[in-house]
Amino acid sequence: MGAGSWLAKPSLLKTLLTQARLALRLVREPAVPIPPKLVIGGAACYLIWPIDLLPDLFPLLGQLDDIGVVMAALQLFLHLCPEAPASFHRAALAAGRRYSPMPQQDRVMDAEFRRDA
Repeated sequence: MGAGSWLAKPSLLKTLLTQARLALRLVREPAVPIPPKLVIGGAACYLIWPIDLLPDLFPLLGQLDDIGVVMAALQLFLHLCPEAPASFHRAALAAGRRYSPMPQQDRVMDAEFRRDA
């Protein structure tokens, strides 16, 4: 593939950038639990770790393995995120709104209290 291959598929690049922007918003979102966020942290550690599956000494292959790990981590993170925050931030991105945390929803536990005498 030549240097213009990304230009031949602008929708692919746009989708990747949109997913990256969504992931950045979700990493900052308090409603997203810690375990999915660890996936992004793990990918970042892999990128800065000096030992790779394919060393960067091999032209192109070393960089492709890094890109593959980042893309897989991005997809896994988005898959593991709860649907409510993901939907909220997708809509915010579509509307062009700046980042703000998802409004807290009142969490109510409906229960009966019974006192045995």
